[in-house]
Amino acid sequence: MVTIPQTSLSVLPLCLGGNVFGWSADQAQSEQVLDAFVQAGGTFIDTADVYSEWKDGNQGGESETIIGAWAAKRRNRNSLAIATKVAKLSTRPGLSAKNILAACDESLARLKSDHIDIYYAHEDDLKTPLGETLEAFSKLIDQGKVRYIAASNYTPERLTEALAISQENGFAKYIGVQNWYNLLDRKEYEEGVAKVVSDQKLASAPFFGLARGFLSGKYKPNQIVESVRSGGVTNYQNDRGWRAVDALREIASKYGTSVSSIALAWLRAQPTVSVPIASARTSEQLEEIMQFVELAPDEIAYLCEITA
Repeated sequence: MVTIPQTSLSVLPLCLGGNVFGWSADQAQSEQVLDAFVQAGGTFIDTADVYSEWKDGNQGGESETIIGAWAAKRRNRNSLAIATKVAKLSTRPGLSAKNILAACDESLARLKSDHIDIYYAHEDDLKTPLGETLEAFSKLIDQGKVRYIAASNYTPERLTEALAISQENGFAKYIGVQNWYNLLDRKEYEEGVAKVVSDQKLASAPFFGLARGFLSGKYKPNQIVESVRSGGVTNYQNDRGWRAVDALREIASKYGTSVSSIALAWLRAQPTVSVPIASARTSEQLEEIMQFVELAPDEIAYLCEITA
């Protein structure tokens, strides 16, 4: 188990991403994955109000609704740690105080819950003063609707400024970040917000831990994969990407585990990472990401070297 820094939340070292719920996984498929996750000891689930507005016919909130209905049926809400986000839903954009307070109530209704364990600012809002945003989040914590707040997709400069404003004004403080980081997407995080995370001892839950599924090993040169997410991996299909997958496959064979599990093991081994996020459309995919391996230092170094 891992205790998320600056919280009392103790979880398995994997956060289940809910971005596929209501998109590539329907209600029944999503519930199968959620059931399998809990049966394997998982408790930490990540979603957002905008998931999955992008699918034709959706309006946003589908993922939260699926999770809420499932948790209500299973009566297991109090054993879960649920994170959701505000700012990117087209009908609830930005981080104004009015929007945050309204969006939170709407998320709680969809989740059928009286609280959110971690509430993220899904992206920075340069049009709204940071103080206004943080004061609104503080109000939600005071009301018991939110336990902790965190920031997603912030630059190191803006994250540092937000932390300082909270300190100066007695507002609730961002306890962590959620930024794009994996074996193939390293530079922006490692040369950016990672230093703030380290210096301030923040939690870090990277998203796209499997590079949109590319690091699962299911993609191969000159082969077409039928997936709604396949268009997102085009930029990885190059010599560097294939080298990385080959190396992951080689190490996975040594441990008798999945390629996905090795990619996530590398991520967990990074000094600022608390709990990586990965999603699964089926229980078979979930099984692949729920295999926990501790890599040797030379294996970590090797993977770093070939993707530097």
